[in-house]
Parts: sequence; structure tokens; C-alpha cells
Amino acid sequence: MSDSVTLVVLAAGKGTRMKSPRPKVLHRLAGRSMIHHVLALAAELAPRRAVVVLAPDMAEVAAEVERAPQPATIVFQEPQLGTGHALLAARDQLPAAGEVLVVYGDTPLLTSATLRSLLEARRAAAAAVAVLGMRPPDPGGYGRLAFAGGELAAIVEERHADDELKRDGLCNAGIMAFDAARLRTLLDALEIRTPKNEYYLTDVVAHAHARGWPCVAIEMPWLEALGVNSQAQLAEAEAVLQHRLRQAAMTAGVTLIGPETVFLAADAQLEADVEIGPYVVFGPGVRVARGARILPFCHLEGVTIGPGAQIGPFARFRPHSEIGAGAKVGNFVEVKNAVLEAGAKANHLSYIGDARIGAKANIGAGTIVCNYDGFAKHRTDIGAGAFIGSNTALVAPVTIGAGAVVGAGSTISRDVPPGSLSIARGRQTDIPDGAARLRARRAPKS
Repeated sequence: MSDSVTLVVLAAGKGTRMKSPRPKVLHRLAGRSMIHHVLALAAELAPRRAVVVLAPDMAEVAAEVERAPQPATIVFQEPQLGTGHALLAARDQLPAAGEVLVVYGDTPLLTSATLRSLLEARRAAAAAVAVLGMRPPDPGGYGRLAFAGGELAAIVEERHADDELKRDGLCNAGIMAFDAARLRTLLDALEIRTPKNEYYLTDVVAHAHARGWPCVAIEMPWLEALGVNSQAQLAEAEAVLQHRLRQAAMTAGVTLIGPETVFLAADAQLEADVEIGPYVVFGPGVRVARGARILPFCHLEGVTIGPGAQIGPFARFRPHSEIGAGAKVGNFVEVKNAVLEAGAKANHLSYIGDARIGAKANIGAGTIVCNYDGFAKHRTDIGAGAFIGSNTALVAPVTIGAGAVVGAGSTISRDVPPGSLSIARGRQTDIPDGAARLRARRAPKS
């Protein structure tokens, strides 16, 4: 359906109202930049081509575009003279036939279903231009869609709209689809507009209507068109997206005990029968298999949780980690770049980094993997069925053999053979009556 479509993403705006040195479209929602969200949407549409319009000084954004799921050609707009000028900057990338769909890099809540509806409406009417309209709760600041004889005739700026149009008219959402064969003529007709001295893409509707070319509009859910121009609007968009992600997860069979307290990443993969407790935060790259339980106050990023595993409460998972089937990771345990195989346990107060924990091995409370020597990271390998006593320090690189036992309080700096008992701590010394003599020496003199 979309093989005739060229998608153009306009993303050259500076976003000065964000009050941040970070380019606006790189601000993140649900673990993804806004431009990534828009290009992920493009990947769902499978267009013939995608084009992203940037300002010349947006190297960070260009790099993000290159990492996105939808391959895209980058063109630069210099100077920035409005939305019409931005599409003119992409003129050499526009097809002579087919369709052109224009979206914005700061509208991350759009859905592919809405854009497909816009394309279908344009095709059904053989329209030169199709526009998305909306009815936001506060229409202030939006242009209005003006109709004549039941046909879209113009997009009118709010300050030029009469009272009736302001009251009853659909607001312009900014998203437009064009017949590519007629788009070049419409772009050539654009003129610079005061007081901003910019070319307005919205003017193409009036130019098309004047030529007798039909234009159509359809109404969309207003929240999908929510643009992000400030930190407050970023928070609003995050709330909308989180609600959408939570609803999708629960519909798929995931139990969220306190849905409003769980924050999901856009790419989280949660199988049915997963249970997630309150106040759990997902970063990017998390996969959770059927039957796993995530207890409250956990933070997960870049981790795969196996079926029937239980983690938390208060556990942290950093990237490149894998928790096997039926494994348990408990309170105040941090796991980074490590594998806990099936049935392994680390129930309390431990750090496990750059390590493999074998099947059914047990990591005692307070155990840490000393993976960094000040210069490089090193691996620790713990065999299946090994038992590591509480408050053990494992100085990497080190291997603990299968079935070995390490005594509590040990500092292990060399390999432990399979099945061995290893104790590496200072000898305990008991001094009879030593406590009384110590107190006598420390007691204040009268």
C-alpha cells in the first residue's frame, strides 16, 4: 500500500523553548528519541523512500537518523525559512509521480493507522492535497481548516479566522499528503509571508483550490498530533505514550499491579503471564519471558529475563545481561553484562558484573564481583551448583569450578577447582577476658 509513498520528515527546528542544548527531536520518550519514534512509524508504513530535512548544524540528529530502523536520506535546509521552504529543500528527493507524505520530527505520538487513513482519503478523492484535522481541548494558536462547497479550500491562520471558524472549524494538525505529480507546481506557487518572512506549507491548499484541484481533510484523534515544543509538552507526551504502552501490555496478557507507576520503554517485549509490580522502570532493550515476576522498585535496561524467573524488589539490571529460566535475583542486587543460568540465585545485596553464574549456583548476601582493576574489565566464571558464601569478594579474572564451595568472608583471587572448598580470610583470634580489659583501658579516668 505504501510502495508509492515518499515520506518526508521535517526536523530542522531548533526547539529553543525546550531551554536545552540538546536538539529538540533528540529528547526522549519511553527510551527513544522523538525522531526515532517518527522513523519507527515510517518503518511500519514501509514507504518507497524516506527523507529527513535537518539544519546543517544538526550532526547529532543526523547520527540518530542513521541509527533509526527506517533508512532515510538526509537533506539540509539553509537558511530555515519555514515549513514550505523545508519541503522545497527536499525538492530533488521528491518523486515525479506517486505520493508525498509530510510529517514532523516533534510529533512522536502519530500512528501508522492514522497516516494510512489520510493516504486512503487522498486516493479516494484523487485529491492534490489531503490534510489531517483535529479538535484539541484548547484550540488556541492553531490554524483552522476552511471549507467551501464541502471541499477543503484553505488553511487559515488563527489571527485571520473569523469567530465562526475559530469556534467550529477543525484545527490544522500539520500532517499532509500530496499527489506528487501536482506538488511541484504547488511548491513553485509559494510566496514568502510576513511578518515571519517564511514560506508556509499550509498555503498549498489555497493554491490547489484556486486551480480547481480537489483537497480533502479527515479528522484524527487530537492526542496523536500533540507536538513537543517545551519540557512541559514533553512530559505530556510521555504520559500519553506510557498510557498507550501500558494498555497494549495488559491487552497482551501482562499483569501490571500498579499500571500508573510502571514506566515502559517503547521496545519492551513482554510475553503473556508476566507480572510486574509497582514502581518498575524499563529502559531500552528489555525482554521478559512468560511467567516471570518483576517485584516492585526495579530498574531494567538491556536485559533478557527468562521464563519463570523472579527479580526484585529493588534490583537493577544493566545492559547485556541475561537471567535464565527460574533464576532469582533479589533485593539490592545489581547485574551488568552477566548471565545467570537456569535456577541460579543471587538473593541479596550483591554486585555481579562481567560474569557467568552457572545453573543452580548460589551467590550469598554481600558478594561482589571485583571486575575492574582500574585499567580494564575482567570476567568471572562460576560453575553450575557452586555455592559462594556471604561477603565474598571475587577478584577477576577468576573461575570457580562447578560444585565448589567458597567460605563466607573470603577474598578469592585465584581459580577454585571444581568440587573444592575454598576459604580465604584472616584467622580468627579469641583473647580470654579481652573485652573487659579493653573496656578498662578505654574507660575515662575519674
